Amino acid sequence: MGEILLPLLILCPLVASMIISVSAGRVGTCAIGAIACVGVGLSAILGIILSVMLLSGPAAGVLPVVLWRWIHVAGFSADIALTLDRVSMVMVLVVTVVGLLIHVYAVGYMREDPGIARFFSCMTLFVAAMLVLVLASDLLCLFIGWEGVGLCSYLLIGFWYDDPANTAAARKAFYMTRMGDAALLCGLLLLATAAGSLHIGAVLAAVADGQVAPSGVNVAALFILVGALAKSAQVPFQTWLPDAMAGPTPTSALIHAATMVTAGVYLIARLHDLFAMAAPVMALTAVLGTLTLLMAACTAMVQSDLKRILAWSTISQLGYMFLALGCGVWQAALFHLMTHAFFKALLFLTAGAVIMRAGHEQDIFRLGGLRHAMPGLTAAFVVGASALAGLPLVTAGFYSKEMILSGVWHVHFGLTREWTLSGHPLWGMALLGAFLTALYIFRCVFIVFCGKPGTVATGRTSRLMGIPLGCLCFLSLCGGVIEMPDTLPPLHLFTALLDPKTPLSHADEPVWLVLAGALAPLAGLGVARVLWGRAAPVMREIPGQAAITRLARAGWGMDALYDLVFVQPFRLLTWLAHHDILDQAITGTGRMTRAISGRVFRARAGFLDKLAVWGTRARGWAGHLLGRLDNGRVRWYAAWIAGGLCAGLAMAVLS
Repeated sequence: MGEILLPLLILCPLVASMIISVSAGRVGTCAIGAIACVGVGLSAILGIILSVMLLSGPAAGVLPVVLWRWIHVAGFSADIALTLDRVSMVMVLVVTVVGLLIHVYAVGYMREDPGIARFFSCMTLFVAAMLVLVLASDLLCLFIGWEGVGLCSYLLIGFWYDDPANTAAARKAFYMTRMGDAALLCGLLLLATAAGSLHIGAVLAAVADGQVAPSGVNVAALFILVGALAKSAQVPFQTWLPDAMAGPTPTSALIHAATMVTAGVYLIARLHDLFAMAAPVMALTAVLGTLTLLMAACTAMVQSDLKRILAWSTISQLGYMFLALGCGVWQAALFHLMTHAFFKALLFLTAGAVIMRAGHEQDIFRLGGLRHAMPGLTAAFVVGASALAGLPLVTAGFYSKEMILSGVWHVHFGLTREWTLSGHPLWGMALLGAFLTALYIFRCVFIVFCGKPGTVATGRTSRLMGIPLGCLCFLSLCGGVIEMPDTLPPLHLFTALLDPKTPLSHADEPVWLVLAGALAPLAGLGVARVLWGRAAPVMREIPGQAAITRLARAGWGMDALYDLVFVQPFRLLTWLAHHDILDQAITGTGRMTRAISGRVFRARAGFLDKLAVWGTRARGWAGHLLGRLDNGRVRWYAAWIAGGLCAGLAMAVLS
């Protein structure tokens, strides 16, 4: 049964994408939306059925399907094969369920857009590619899905291609992620060379058995980490994700919540046994994750565009996931990935509805007092903001973030036999990030929905857009109670689901650790309430030096750095190639040589002519002189002979 249902899980959205592409312009808007929702909905139903089948079997059971044998040569083999295990099951449910809610919302959001067929064709293809990525049991097959989500993101970010800024944002995302893809491919080639296969089980077994040298493990893990960093927009590849807001809001929700940016997290979680053998790479992952979460949180503090605030918050939350992966608590990273998909999809979809009703105004300082005109959207956004901030006990974000903080506190990085680093400093910075998260998201809440009225709201939110928001509100509030810290009523359903044999638990966790994680977002909420929650806000913009503020708004100069190091040299090479400077240099050299040769020829000809004239005149003068001397007078001859004799005798005497 599973051998039939598992391929159908991918085929449903893929076939829906093909039908929409072929029937574009021949069916109505409602039919296009229905086809897309049915395709993703069937995939969600099949995912639930397959999950029940998997959980009802043995604890370590999997559902493998080999579709066809792809590459089989001496020393290497690769198959197009799918495997559903407990890790991929979580991702399948997140992608299909959240993807279905986003598609339903998009039917109402995009109903007036003339390119709706192209939009839903790319959206369903996006879901299919992500399912290939998470279900692939071979890393080469996974790379196909990896490239597929990159292509779909390019098409969706540049969906409104009439605006050059949108196409520039799409190209930027494509180029940045391609750099990571090249690094990932290098890592896969190293593993293929050492293990003789890219089947995930075979690769991990080869690493565990020592078939891959420690240096090879470190280098391969580093290359794979670079690929994951680029796909998940982590430092130093974070610049493409804020510009990805150029696409429609459902696209932003799909990219940021359920699909593309989570691919890097999933890849490292899937290969956690490989990364566990590369301690320096693990430490680097944790440090980069911490740096990203703080940098992105500080950047979100000074943004004024509503969608860009949410984009930077996505980068920050992905930093938490990479911090957890670097600390070895990959279960916490996947748990936060799941809860983040709920509340980030809710925030983006609610923001899209607010922007639509506010006349497509995205500047938070031009919005205000919208709680009276949009009470339902206000409640949905507050729920999503609370979950993002991790308000204790009542939101899913609290439990997943607390799981990460607890794992970071207990970790120790054994870089060498003598050198061990504690995770306590990283825990402190992650706690600071939790405070900043609550501060910037409730700054957004108070400015947009409270205070003096700004932009006048019009229209109503359709039911097709409201139903997904209600479902996501429930998931954002209750989706985290399946995993609770031991200081509360201990419940570890999520970790037991991922690994029934060794569920993650910290029975010795101090109570103050949970209290610190609970008080940090509450402190951020309190400060935001004091600064922006009053009728007369204490401040409008974040104070500070103008240069620092501009630098933070510009993403700390990373765009300028990339422009200087990569873009401008590339443009110079393009200009040189376009104007064919080499050919012009060769042609110019030839012209100059011909001109110099002509000048030399003319100068030589003139000199020889003058030399001939001078020679003729000298010959005439000499003849005339000889004629004067040879005059037939004996006395002159005797005088010349005497003079010559005297000169000869004088020379003889002097010598």
